Amino acid sequence: MPNLTEADAREAIVRAMRTLDAKGLNRGTSGNISIRWEDGLLVTPSGVTPDILTAENIVRLAGDGTAARRALKPSSEWRMHAGILARRPDVRAVVHCHARHATILACAGKPIPAVHYMVGVGGGSGVPIAPYEPFGSDELAQAVTETLEGRLACLMANHGLIAVGSSLNRAMAIAEEIEEQAAVYWGTLAIGGPNLLSETQMADILERFASYGQKA
Repeated sequence: MPNLTEADAREAIVRAMRTLDAKGLNRGTSGNISIRWEDGLLVTPSGVTPDILTAENIVRLAGDGTAARRALKPSSEWRMHAGILARRPDVRAVVHCHARHATILACAGKPIPAVHYMVGVGGGSGVPIAPYEPFGSDELAQAVTETLEGRLACLMANHGLIAVGSSLNRAMAIAEEIEEQAAVYWGTLAIGGPNLLSETQMADILERFASYGQKA
């Protein structure tokens, strides 16, 4: 991502929003994506569906939230994106979506426990829930940023899912995997509940994940 031009980054956000829609991880105008850019960020605009979203629609914001004069209105959640990027220098992209199973659990107040080792892609032995605050508010931005501390994903109470990563591709992959884990957990609840992995077992998994995959 550091080698992307701004035009490339804008196109990547458009493709990612359409991918979320195509994979059923988002619907309509819900959800939003940002990429760290220079001293601020590039973020999706408010109320524009993926099918008509263009690279020119992506809003460039300074760190204080100011945009170019003729830019579209940014996502109502821009404060959340800006807050995460300001607090997490390891994060270059933020993906927020209303994936069905993750949202069901978020609305039921159920964090995702260690139901499967792949829960660890979220950076911990489970996926926590940020407390409810109104969408677009400073309070929501703070709640989500604090809940994400040291993690790569969390649920948002009565709202949805958020994932972060060192690249947009990584954040997208984490969002998709956490939705899968939400579906697995939801399914186990329907047949008597899960057999959870222990903290020791999950600690081993997180250590293994540190050297998993391609690092170049």
